[in-house]
Amino acid sequence: MSALRNLLIWTGGAALLAATAIDTIAVIGRQVGYSVHGAIELIQAAVLVAGAVALVAATAARTHARVRILVERLGKARPAAERISEVLAAVFFGALLTGSAWLSADLWASHEVSEVAGVPWRWMRLAANLALAAMLVLTLRELVRRREP
Repeated sequence: MSALRNLLIWTGGAALLAATAIDTIAVIGRQVGYSVHGAIELIQAAVLVAGAVALVAATAARTHARVRILVERLGKARPAAERISEVLAAVFFGALLTGSAWLSADLWASHEVSEVAGVPWRWMRLAANLALAAMLVLTLRELVRRREP
């Protein structure tokens, strides 16, 4: 699992560095009188990749943000609350994936691209759908693990 974790970290880090580099070049360009067309669209694509990777990594490591102040005080009911939390997370990821996949399927043949840089949104939607699918699988896997003695 550490190889996958390292791959996620490097991929997300590279995407964030790319977004930073693009924005830096765009800002310098504006200051010297040369505008970089489509910089915002390229940054959006890089941030989508970084965000998707971060969500998958957090799901794999089980480090999503939680309201611990309440759950930690539940005592004997804590395992049940954690299980309910996992079920709700799976339902949430499944709903997001269903809606996103539906939109992707509907718009796949439209060859939709961004206005300035020509970023193909179908591939960005595919990346988001893959991340949602990975989060759903990881959450369901955790539910199965909790059920086993």
